[in-house]
Amino acid sequence: MIVRYLANLSTGRLILWCYFIWYCVVLVRYFDPSLKLWLTSLGLSLIIGVALYLSTTAADKIQVRLDFWKTFRLFLMPFCVSSFAALVKGKGFILIFSPQPGEVLMAAAGCLALCALVFILKRAHRPPAGASGAQPEPEPSLRDRS
Repeated sequence: MIVRYLANLSTGRLILWCYFIWYCVVLVRYFDPSLKLWLTSLGLSLIIGVALYLSTTAADKIQVRLDFWKTFRLFLMPFCVSSFAALVKGKGFILIFSPQPGEVLMAAAGCLALCALVFILKRAHRPPAGASGAQPEPEPSLRDRS
């Protein structure tokens, strides 16, 4: 199941996974057990997540419905952004980059490893050229895109 998921991973979702890898490296390195930090991040996630959900689904004439994972991401992203900012405050970061080269290399290596794995799986699961009966997949509808 995971192999099929990775083999069919879109470029956009691959980028989102790389963001998450980067976040996890920072989270592990700079974890702060402060309940206040995590409750603030959760509160911001709820407020901003609801606003993102409303702005995404409140179209004038088009009925937009989001599946669970798309909705989950609308809430997860503000949580990660706010907790990331709180974790690195005063630690010498420039944008998202740690002042410690090893941490930047670790996060970049994780992203590159995932990209390489996805590339390999996509090539391995590609139907052979000219295979009979192979039909191109239809273009996803607006509702299916993330």
